[in-house]
Amino acid sequence: MSSRAKFPRIDARNLQGLDVRLPEAFAGKRNVVMIAFQRQHQSLVDSWVPWLEQQSASDDGLRFYEIPTIGRMWAPARRFIDGGMAAAIRVPAILQRTFTVYGDVSRLTTPLGITDRSTITIALVDDEGHVRWQRTGGFTQDIAAELETALDVLRRE
Repeated sequence: MSSRAKFPRIDARNLQGLDVRLPEAFAGKRNVVMIAFQRQHQSLVDSWVPWLEQQSASDDGLRFYEIPTIGRMWAPARRFIDGGMAAAIRVPAILQRTFTVYGDVSRLTTPLGITDRSTITIALVDDEGHVRWQRTGGFTQDIAAELETALDVLRRE
């Protein structure tokens, strides 16, 4: 799916404790964003990481981010939840690129047209906050090939 939707402006916090506003905090010319809705989605996110690390090693303009989304009922426990994730991860690069979003999850899903929260959503966001490509699910060679094509198109623009 190619899209010109704008990534919604939403407050988040990375796992190093820095409050940010998305999509402004995305630092790349090309940003791959993995949005997770359930704790067990981490394995789907992790399935993308080796491929994304390989891509970003040869593309200075590519960054990738993990965005766990957590419903408003859990907001009072944010410090505990984020602290638990940070303690389990401990890798500064991962802590920096993981932005947690708490509150009304529909503020993120509705503008992006996400209707299925049973899996992760992967989106390619340009440096102006436009969503240029979007899919769902863990890593597969077919979806990675689509993303690679979308990245190539965006590099040429």
